[in-house]
Amino acid sequence: MPNAELLEAFESPTDAPFVIEHICTEFTSVCPKTGHPDFGDVTIRFEPRPRAKGGTCVELKSLKLYFHSFRNQGIFYEAVTNTIRDDLVALMNPVWLQVRTDWRGRGGIRSVIRADHGQVPTEYRGA
Repeated sequence: MPNAELLEAFESPTDAPFVIEHICTEFTSVCPKTGHPDFGDVTIRFEPRPRAKGGTCVELKSLKLYFHSFRNQGIFYEAVTNTIRDDLVALMNPVWLQVRTDWRGRGGIRSVIRADHGQVPTEYRGA
């Protein structure tokens, strides 16, 4: 199963509000019904808490290794998206966080899943 223990965080560099966006264009997992590989893009947006309030950011190499832990797992799109959200919220406790997964089409159907935590700013809702 996906391994949240691979995730590492570092202290937020500032007390000023800012938004981080990480995009992974090579995410893979396996369809639990068919056993076929699923390919998608994962976009993570979040606002870390201020440094003075214990704010942290996810370290990118650890995020890559975490994403790779999904590679051979039979897991539905919806579970992938919600698992990533829950694991990152547990790691960082951000002000808000959004995970958006955009899956390559299969059988003429493309899927986009979004899972939010906290009050995601209007400009990112529906994005």
